[in-house]
Amino acid sequence: MKLIVGLGNLGESYTNTRHNIGFMTIDKYLGKVKFQEKFNGFYYEKNKVIFLKPLTFMNNSGESVKKFVKYFDIPLENIMIIQDDLDIEIGKYKFKFNSSSGGHNGIKSIINNLNTQEFFRMKIGIKTNNINDTIDYVLGKFSKKEMEQIDFNTLCNAIDDFIEYDYNYVMNKYNR
Repeated sequence: MKLIVGLGNLGESYTNTRHNIGFMTIDKYLGKVKFQEKFNGFYYEKNKVIFLKPLTFMNNSGESVKKFVKYFDIPLENIMIIQDDLDIEIGKYKFKFNSSSGGHNGIKSIINNLNTQEFFRMKIGIKTNNINDTIDYVLGKFSKKEMEQIDFNTLCNAIDDFIEYDYNYVMNKYNR
């Protein structure tokens, strides 16, 4: 069993915001599917893969993730967390295993709830040089130009590769 978690915040006001790139990537990958609700998260299961969008808001994402990991007995190496990253340029991405939160509150919550940072992450860049207020920026909506820079096809292919192989394969193939 594998668990793929897209981080974001629930609610219309958060739709298409930079902080919701995890939710957006899951939605791009799955298309229109009917999610079920369990353990304070929306999830969809297909071929022994659970796709999860925690409903706890970003800063408490780990609560929902922990419940899914425990209930389905998912090994840490079979978890992929999809997150935004302010240190990576828009249009770029990086795959990492066993790294710190880097100040990302959703990741801090997951680390605290799982008592480890030994899980795999798809970090999608949202960096710009024009940030006055970090909170307003990450909760701000992507511009059309920014959305065009995000290569969802490659990100979805990386999800396929993670499902088929493992995190090492994905890091070797996609990190440059």
